[in-house]
Parts: sequence; structure tokens; C-alpha cells
Amino acid sequence: MSAADLEAELLDVARAAARAAAAELLARYEHTAEGLATKTTATDPVSDADRAAESAIRAVLAARRPADAILGEEGGETVVEAGASGVRWVVDPLDGTVNYLFGYPQWSVSIAAEDDQGTIAGVVLDPLRDEEVAATRSGPLLRDAAPVAVGEGARPRATTLDVALIATGFAYDARVRTRQAEVLLRVMPRARDVRRGGSAALDLAWTALGRCDAYWERGVKVWDVAAGALLCARAGLELHELPEAEGLPSGLLAAPPAFARELLALVIGGG
Repeated sequence: MSAADLEAELLDVARAAARAAAAELLARYEHTAEGLATKTTATDPVSDADRAAESAIRAVLAARRPADAILGEEGGETVVEAGASGVRWVVDPLDGTVNYLFGYPQWSVSIAAEDDQGTIAGVVLDPLRDEEVAATRSGPLLRDAAPVAVGEGARPRATTLDVALIATGFAYDARVRTRQAEVLLRVMPRARDVRRGGSAALDLAWTALGRCDAYWERGVKVWDVAAGALLCARAGLELHELPEAEGLPSGLLAAPPAFARELLALVIGGG
């Protein structure tokens, strides 16, 4: 199979898996949460909706790509025999669980397929808007399966930080949030404004589409950003890993080349 054929196949599977998860989530949305538990902190919930969505994704992957490994937020990692395919799926069945449980309409499904060179295909699906943002390693950014030209949209993407709308997010741990607030105080006076949505995957997808100009967040997990990072890369944005700092976990920044370094300096404390 050629690289292009593999990309196309994996993207098709990712779309099908995302739609299967969305069906489970929409069926339970704005109903009383069942199976509610917490993970890292008392404010980091998981519910039967998360679990059902991941089960639906795993069922699609098992049927269509049985030789692939899977890393899911809720189900951990399923490892197949070494070398079976060289592909691993990185799955967040519900990114933005707090939003979902509160009925706040900013949550998504994120699915990416990767190999030892990085992400091959990725999909971020917004079930409430029925909007899918996707890409492959060598293809264009796609919105509902149609190519999106870089810079296309209601307005041109900002080329300077002072007029940029920037997306970010905050950790569940109150101590980390305190440090993140200090970073926010550096960025806010230098940008047009900052938005905190609650779904990192959707923030990245919207940044790729130009609804926000840039994004940064610490404390994200690989399943939060695997698909969204690919979308931003295919939209022509720079990606920078944020190293761990005192009181702050690692993270990711995506921004236009015109001001990526300026924003990076503010976020890591050098500007």
C-alpha cells in the first residue's frame, strides 16, 4: 500500500470511529450523568458517556484495523504484537467532559493515527455543530471533507500579536492554575484577547480554521492534541513544545510564524 493510500484509509477509519463516538455522546447529552467518577482531581470527571464513546471507537478500529495498537484516554493502551502494523491510534472519546456534563456546547471527539514518524491522519469532530476538521500528513486541511485554503475564513489571520485572538486552557490542579494565571497576565496585555473554551482538541481545530489566531496550553495529554496538532501544522502554523517549568507541566503552542516566537517567549517567561 502506498503512503497516500494508507493516509486515505486511516482518515476514512478515523471519520467512521469519530461518528460512532458522536452517536453515543449525543444520545446521552443533557441527560443525567451515569457512572460519574473522578480521575486526577475532584474537578476532573469521567462518566459512562466517555466510556461508551471510547468503546464505540474501539469497536470500529477492531473491525477495520485489527492489527493496530490503540491508546485511549479511558481504556489505556491496547498493544498488538510487535510490528503487526506500525500504526497506533490515539483517542480522546470526549474532550471537554466538564463542558459536556454542564451542557456547555464546546466538546469534541479527537482521533489520530500515528507511526514512528508522527501523526498520519487526524480528525476532530464537533458533534453538536456536525462539523468535522481533518487532515492527513501530506494532504490539505479539510472542513467537512472539503479543502480549506490557508487564511480562508471570515477574516484574515492576524500577523501581529497585538491583534491576535488566542485560545488557551487551564489545568485541574489549583496549584498549577495559579502559575498559569501568572502567564496569562503576561499574555493578556500583549494580545487582542484570550479565550478559554474547555476542549483542547476543538481549540486546536478552530485555530487551524482561523477562528482563533494561536493557541497554547500546558498539562494537555497526547490524546488531547494528537489530531489537533496535525490540523494546525497542515494550516501552516508553527508548533512548539512547551517544556516543563517550575510549577508548570509541559504543553503545546501553535501560532503563525509571524509572531510564534514572540508568543512563545511570553508563555515560557522570557518576554
